[in-house]
Amino acid sequence: MTAGRDLLRLLGEMPFLDRLEAAAVSGWSRGAVYASCAALEEAGLVAPLPHASELIAPTRRYHLTYAGLRRLADLEGMDPGGLLRSRPLTAHWRRLLLERLDGVASIYRLTAALTDAAWPLRFRWYRAAPMDAALALPDGRSLFVVREGRTADRTAFAKRLWRLREGPRPGAYLLLVPDAIRLRHTARLMVAAPVPTFLALERDAVASGLDARVWRTAAGSPWLSLREVLDHATPRRAWPEEELLVRATVPRDIYRGGLREAPDRLLPAMLGSAQKRVLGLIADWPWIAPADLVALLGASARHIVRLLRALEGASLVARVGERLVLQDRGLALLAHRDRSAADLARRRWSARPRDPHAPLTWRNVAGRRSRQLLRTIDHTAAVHGFVAALAGQARDEGWEIEQLDPPHRASRYFRHHDRLHSVHPDAFGLLRREGDRRAFFLEWERRAVRPSTMAARLAPYLRYYASQRPTDDHGLRPDVLVVFEDEVAADHFLRVARKEMARTRIDLPLRVSHRALLEREGPLGAAWRTPKNGVITCAG
Repeated sequence: MTAGRDLLRLLGEMPFLDRLEAAAVSGWSRGAVYASCAALEEAGLVAPLPHASELIAPTRRYHLTYAGLRRLADLEGMDPGGLLRSRPLTAHWRRLLLERLDGVASIYRLTAALTDAAWPLRFRWYRAAPMDAALALPDGRSLFVVREGRTADRTAFAKRLWRLREGPRPGAYLLLVPDAIRLRHTARLMVAAPVPTFLALERDAVASGLDARVWRTAAGSPWLSLREVLDHATPRRAWPEEELLVRATVPRDIYRGGLREAPDRLLPAMLGSAQKRVLGLIADWPWIAPADLVALLGASARHIVRLLRALEGASLVARVGERLVLQDRGLALLAHRDRSAADLARRRWSARPRDPHAPLTWRNVAGRRSRQLLRTIDHTAAVHGFVAALAGQARDEGWEIEQLDPPHRASRYFRHHDRLHSVHPDAFGLLRREGDRRAFFLEWERRAVRPSTMAARLAPYLRYYASQRPTDDHGLRPDVLVVFEDEVAADHFLRVARKEMARTRIDLPLRVSHRALLEREGPLGAAWRTPKNGVITCAG
């Protein structure tokens, strides 16, 4: 047995491994894997594909060429069709893995970390099952890995978790989630799962080794290491198989061109980490002004201009007037990355004109949520300006923005008196500096100018803060920041809030400001007044 043969077989089971991951999973030394990759590449049996994500530094990921597929079939004593059907090697599989390459890379990093405690491992990818992958430990126990993408729809992902709980039972579930708030939400969904469930932030799982305590149970245990997670896995050995593909189409060898003419499936490999971050921020904050984008990124305007020029040239980003929005190609790219429905993303967020021959007004925008944001563009721009100013001031004062959610991810749903209620803020933020953590909901108010309207705006938050849910959802009680256009409306709102809080006997962590004061002091400055005493204070 040679490292080269082992590597061919490994890339047949786990396409697009990089060399460090291949060394960990195969058991061969790094030197042997590097030498084998070079020899196989020179022989035309494997080819590298550059890749970088927001979480993983630039690397080269390897896959079998057409010649490599034939060589592997000979080694296994199989015909090429049988080989393709038995492994994730068909053209369909290659497209899926390329579209999900950022998530694929994260799961491979997790797998490589596991090999320090359990080797050898068996690995299996899934196309449409609720889990992304399954791992079998040397003692036969199995683990199901599920990644929740940043753009995953809340309802669709909850249904996916329901399918996971109702399906075959492994020794444990390992869930990778994008942020701390969704970790808590996902934990609640899995607390009654039939097998142990362990959750970690994707960025922590990717960057940490075997002994870093970045995992917790759905029930809220102390933080655990990956080694301890393995100790808690049950003896179950589920190893489900998916229905084989009817067509086993041989994939074509990959040829990279420019971004504009490249097939959509290659974009995750061709875009750099900075370009992906720009796409993610524009997806979060559609119709954002370039100046606000520069502030959110904390990079030079010249650098952002270069990134945007490439993304616009690739038909991923559109500039409409002085604002930026994702094109349909960009929306599909992010949806496929996160196993979400591209059609649903387009129906919600497409900036494509309904009538290409008519002016692009808000009525002519195809995506319903994008249309609403453009309809209220003054309000949308005000929220963008707030989060941009917050990002800049946070950097200046040493705060780390741990999370900054747009309206469609800032909503919270809860039960009050046996009825389902919700709050729908304009943004949610979570900041950290040394041992201090601050969280907030933002309401930029332009319409609540009458007492009855102001009271109606407060009512959902009074219900929400009447229970422990704010703390359960965030680990602390977020402030509710309300901003008005002028000082008179802010003063009036404080009086209404004081009255409503006294009537309901609910202590709402409310802070109120107005545009002029906020522009002068900044979101983290002395720009906020409370209903209790009206004293101007800093946020948090």
